[in-house]
Amino acid sequence: MFGFDPIFSLLGIVGLGLVFIPQMLVKSTYEKFTKVAASGGLTGAEIAKLLLNKAGVYNVDVEPTQGVLSDHYDPSKKVVRLSQDIYYGKSVSAVSIAAHEVGHAIQDNVNYVPMRLRAGVFPLVQTGQFLGPILLMAGLGLRFMANLGGLTDLIAITGILLYGSVVVFHIITLPVEFNASQRAIRVLADGGYIVDREISGAKQVLNAAAFTYIATALYALMELIYWVWTFFGRKEE
Repeated sequence: MFGFDPIFSLLGIVGLGLVFIPQMLVKSTYEKFTKVAASGGLTGAEIAKLLLNKAGVYNVDVEPTQGVLSDHYDPSKKVVRLSQDIYYGKSVSAVSIAAHEVGHAIQDNVNYVPMRLRAGVFPLVQTGQFLGPILLMAGLGLRFMANLGGLTDLIAITGILLYGSVVVFHIITLPVEFNASQRAIRVLADGGYIVDREISGAKQVLNAAAFTYIATALYALMELIYWVWTFFGRKEE
């Protein structure tokens, strides 16, 4: 277990690919469609405020924030935060990302079940992401060095369960993100804010972003499967 493990090494290589390739795809797609003006002629901030009003969501503010692609919806403070290029931009990238974040605000407003589930799991995730791997390694290490039996099993299984909450969080995130993107494309196209090839461009921007969530969930699941196999599959070795 604590020597060279080709499977763990392969997992690390796959993980690097699942981190960097989606990020490169998002960046290139985003930059491509920042050069394409949206037909509606509105900024991301104007689109966000308009769509919130149309949806009857009047308790959510829209404000600029620092960073690139740092856009997000903060449900605790009821704020859609848009990076500078999105807030002030009038491109296909700007309006599609702004509409996507509004989609999250609307989900919150209508009590969208996957979003509620994700919020419920999140406190456990904060602990699981940090403590889960530590307990896993500690349990496996104690078994290897001291063979303490039931105690090592309990420590390792606790770590697996904690890290499992991280995997559940990433999986629940997928329908939340997909739904927000679907809402964004629909309202932008129906309102004439994007037309023709702009609609395809908006889909490319949001699909590229969705790919990062898929990659993250996939890697987290692969890690969990590896640790479960290491604990149970190699238990008799």
